[in-house]
Amino acid sequence: MVSVSVETPRQTEERLRHVIAQADLVAHEGVWCFEEFPADEPPVLTGDTLAVVRDDESWSRLVPLTSESGDVERFGIFSFHFPGELDNSGFVGWLAGELKTRLGTGVFVICGSNRSRGGVYDYWGCPIKLFDAAIEVVQELRAG
Repeated sequence: MVSVSVETPRQTEERLRHVIAQADLVAHEGVWCFEEFPADEPPVLTGDTLAVVRDDESWSRLVPLTSESGDVERFGIFSFHFPGELDNSGFVGWLAGELKTRLGTGVFVICGSNRSRGGVYDYWGCPIKLFDAAIEVVQELRAG
């Protein structure tokens, strides 16, 4: 469920620090990339496909980097599953801001829903060269 919170910035910070500590975190192994396909040729979904999105011109599939991937941007991926009872509104903006401030990097986030695990989950991508540092920031925020 999407929540709307009315709170002070300090209350938001405290709530989101609690959310990150309670979320299930997975640091996905390997290097990841986007493969692109024409809009009229949707990609085949495979067991290692994490996400598929599209715009009006192309499909984009997030998969592990292979020798056939070519010259593409390389990402490290981590993910969160959030407990259903927690209000995680504002989480993406908050954590993206922390990573930008501390590491100078932007991120991409792809969200989905799995009601049997509480609802919303996020896949986060950052440049592979900053992946270990991003995980350190996340672990620091989780520790409080």
